[in-house]
Amino acid sequence: MSFYSEKVVSHFKEPKNVGFMEDADGIGEIGDPSCGDFMRVFIRVRDNTIADVKYQIRGCPASIAVASVMTELAIGKDLDDALMLTDDDVVKALDGLPEEKLHCSVLGITGLRKAIQDHFMRYIGDVKPQEDQNG
Repeated sequence: MSFYSEKVVSHFKEPKNVGFMEDADGIGEIGDPSCGDFMRVFIRVRDNTIADVKYQIRGCPASIAVASVMTELAIGKDLDDALMLTDDDVVKALDGLPEEKLHCSVLGITGLRKAIQDHFMRYIGDVKPQEDQNG
């Protein structure tokens, strides 16, 4: 793993925020669970801010590091700001990825965005139309 930065190695060896989240406010999945890299992202939202992020992942060292650093970038961010995070932000936070592993940076941000979208769909789904008062 000598071609990985120290940050990638650190996040791979000691991944942050890995795990399952009961009663998540949003869940996003990316990849194919039957083969290759797969990630499930769970978010907890409080006052329009990401209060917590957990994830489950199966993948290479770069994918695991990407997931770990994504959680650090996302926690504490307003949902709109979290949606503005990019793959480049992840790569930069890891002090780079080898060219052949840059595609792994897509996993973290896409999983996060899908979890945020799921949260919005759950929120919109809970909104009940007001009854006609003139009725």
